[in-house]
Amino acid sequence: MDFQLTEEQLALQLAARRYATERLPEIARELEETGHAPDAALVREFADLGFLGINIPTELGGLGLGNLEALLVIEEFGKISSAVAFPVFESCVGPVRAIERFATPALRNRVVPAVCRGEKVVAISMSEPAAGSALTDLTTRGERRGDQIVINGSKRWCSGGGHAGGYVVYCRLSADPGAKGIGAVYVDEGTPGMTFGKPESLMGFRGIPSSDIYFDNCAVPAENIVVPAGGFKQLMEAFDLERCGNATMALAQASGALADVVAYVQSREQFGRPLIEFQAVQIKLAEMQMRVEAARLLIHRAACNAERGLPSIIESSVAKCFANEIAREVCGNAVQLMGAYGYSREYPMERRLRDAWGWGIAGGAVDIQKVNIASAMVGRRFDQRR
Repeated sequence: MDFQLTEEQLALQLAARRYATERLPEIARELEETGHAPDAALVREFADLGFLGINIPTELGGLGLGNLEALLVIEEFGKISSAVAFPVFESCVGPVRAIERFATPALRNRVVPAVCRGEKVVAISMSEPAAGSALTDLTTRGERRGDQIVINGSKRWCSGGGHAGGYVVYCRLSADPGAKGIGAVYVDEGTPGMTFGKPESLMGFRGIPSSDIYFDNCAVPAENIVVPAGGFKQLMEAFDLERCGNATMALAQASGALADVVAYVQSREQFGRPLIEFQAVQIKLAEMQMRVEAARLLIHRAACNAERGLPSIIESSVAKCFANEIAREVCGNAVQLMGAYGYSREYPMERRLRDAWGWGIAGGAVDIQKVNIASAMVGRRFDQRR
């Protein structure tokens, strides 16, 4: 057990930090104001610098590094903003990993290298109007007709909706009830029969477009099946890595807030001396540091223990739940310590607080993570319907 990063990991972390702090703050401010996603040129720039597909095998166009290396980069980008980090997030811990792991070789070789080259962003489409936390209640169907899968139904809260180059759509691929009938299909942008609702106006996550998706006899080749009916467990195992990414995005809001507020309290003076000289401020900073460090260790434990496969549900859920909760607390304390400056939209602190709340909803709400943790602790699932 070694809690030190290797020289190579430290070099990657430093390279990501330098690039993010020098190149991305102004872009982050622009995305926050406009709500637009990072443009294609910036995503290709990420790819050219090796920041996409960090943990994707080299034969598929990635760097072939580990999950920990990917999370180190996501945190550095996420400190600047969730929006500028999102293409990195999607390329390393998003649905592209399910395609890499479970899809046919033809689909894998068509989609994954394009993501690593910065030519495509792949989004996940899971939730529905009546199926969010109760995901096995989803009703969108994919019917086999010859050599095609014809999809009908609607999806909600798709991050990347209307903007991504492709979508991994969870749907019913058989008549079996509950999880047994659920699989996933890949749908390219522009496929006839797939349309989008109006862009969502959210409290945070500006620069991460989200919308409803509607499927009306949307036909895709049968080879686009990522996971067949009955593969819901596989999809959730792949999603455990997304939880580590979500946790890291939450952590990034907290660690970015902490860095900014530490600088602020040393420069801001009240009552004739810097704020850092007040014991109450020192105690609050120490509490924030403790929480940030604990969250990072939980995330890195899950990532390192998963190097031979995917993270365990208990480790990824513990990491996500804890990081989600401390991000809200740390960012809230940072806003308070900075006073009106923290509350002003001229500074990134209030944005971090809004995004921190979002990461505790996205990818499985905090309370659902606690149910997952309890289930793993006792070795059985709990039926929430009875």
